[in-house]
Amino acid sequence: MKFDFDTPVVRRGTDSAKWDIGENELPMWVADMDFKTAPCVELAVLERAAHGVFGYNTFPAAWQTAYTDWWRIRHGFEMKKEWLAFVMGVIPAISASIRALSEPGDRVVILSPNYNSFFHLIEGNGRVSAEVPMKLSRDEAGLRYDIDWDALESALSDPAAKLMIFCNPQNPTGKIWERETMARIGDLCRQYGVVVLSDEIHSDIVMPGKRVTPFAAVNEVNLSLTATYLAPTKAFNIMSLRTAAVCVADPDLRKRITGSFGDLAGTNVFSAPAAIAAFSEAGGEWLDELNAYIRANKDRTEDFLRAEIPELEAVPSEATYLIWIHTGKITADSEDFQKKLRADTGLYVCPGVWYRGDGLQFIRFNAAAPRALLDDALERLKTGVRMYKDGK
Repeated sequence: MKFDFDTPVVRRGTDSAKWDIGENELPMWVADMDFKTAPCVELAVLERAAHGVFGYNTFPAAWQTAYTDWWRIRHGFEMKKEWLAFVMGVIPAISASIRALSEPGDRVVILSPNYNSFFHLIEGNGRVSAEVPMKLSRDEAGLRYDIDWDALESALSDPAAKLMIFCNPQNPTGKIWERETMARIGDLCRQYGVVVLSDEIHSDIVMPGKRVTPFAAVNEVNLSLTATYLAPTKAFNIMSLRTAAVCVADPDLRKRITGSFGDLAGTNVFSAPAAIAAFSEAGGEWLDELNAYIRANKDRTEDFLRAEIPELEAVPSEATYLIWIHTGKITADSEDFQKKLRADTGLYVCPGVWYRGDGLQFIRFNAAAPRALLDDALERLKTGVRMYKDGK
């Protein structure tokens, strides 16, 4: 490989939220990779820093072009530049959109399990999480999730339902949604007058040969009722640079959403250079190698579970660097297991209950780490399962 993903990066003592933990602990929890960003991104930031003046900045046209070209080439989404608004982050932008498009007490439909911050945004803004649990089943590939269509239509048809937050690809399961599924969701949302807020921040972390289709790119119906939240931050591990965008095709919907942003529309002087570099040919080359490395890490994890910890089972996934691991054979309370795993072995993973739905049967494991760290984590997981079973 041209790029080095094997050499561990020392992050303790660098004000890292992920690594601000005990000395003997190993964090495999928050969606933050233990890799340096792409060299082209690092260079762009260093070159901008070398200028030495950090006054008020504007939005260069090259920033818009970087987004539109990237999503056309990588995802088949023909965005127009005027559909884009730039913001400091996906989460604050979704929060502002919730306030702009609904009233306190309104319901926001969300499939579960799902990214825990969505629930916090909904409920922290005085709205109600209209949770629609997905159905867990098994096919020839293993465990899989599907939508409970009757439950989804029931939630969307509620007159108090104004919005649906959609996660594409799905976090924590790593599911890439089929076009037909998204089209069916779009038809239901049009029928019941529900706007879709589609978080696609993980869309570039895909397994080789796979591709994420944006919800808004499925058809004209979806395009007309969707706000899409985009960023290079997860794929290039530059979350703290605060660079993101919102894409809204419908002019009235775009006006309502962007009018709510206020200071969120401001960015720092590194936001544009970093995004432009990430969404370049050099950034794409690095990303392709990263995705191959993550695929190998996921395969290594799944193989290890089958051979060494058969009590645990990973849900097969096609996107993200997160692994959703079923713990139902050893406990009905994965939060209890997660706490004891951390206390006994130092391995820190996310308890599935954070993501609601059937999360008490799962943990979320971050596989975006150099292979030495991954192997350490898997051995700790094996030890933790043994200790947990012995202690029951």
